[in-house]
Amino acid sequence: MNKALLGKMFLLLVFVLPAPALVSADVNVSISLPPIAFAGPPHLVIIPETNVYAVPDVNDDIFFYGGWWWRPWQGKWYRSRQHDSGWGHYRGTPSFHRSVPSSWRNDYRQRRWKGHQWEYQRVPHQQVQKNWRGWQRDKHWEKQNHWGVKGMKKPPKPSRKQQQDTRSHRP
Repeated sequence: MNKALLGKMFLLLVFVLPAPALVSADVNVSISLPPIAFAGPPHLVIIPETNVYAVPDVNDDIFFYGGWWWRPWQGKWYRSRQHDSGWGHYRGTPSFHRSVPSSWRNDYRQRRWKGHQWEYQRVPHQQVQKNWRGWQRDKHWEKQNHWGVKGMKKPPKPSRKQQQDTRSHRP
């Protein structure tokens, strides 16, 4: 009798219950980067001639760009929506990083940018996260004293002829 009961239970499990009820898998990937100690939420500076924000007062490079926090670690890049947690691996190098000079931190310390006095503005991370999109669209930092760099001039706008020449050479 026990064998008959076991046989019926087996048939019930195989034919009546849906497959997902039989097999369950839970995958959770968490990347734990070494924490960076912040005295409080970080302040950022805009890197001149870019739309990239940097946290200047820590030894590790931490950037904010395009709504994401970015951080290199052990030769790889990671990004998160928060500055202090939730880091996920990013394949390759983010495109914005090409426009960030490797000397940006020295320039920050010396308050110089390409030989000009740099009067950067420290901005709380909440303001950056809230306003970055509008600031980028409206060229806020460029219009506001050219990113705080004294004596830096805007590159001249291309003439109509130069614009037409550029368009005619596009593939």
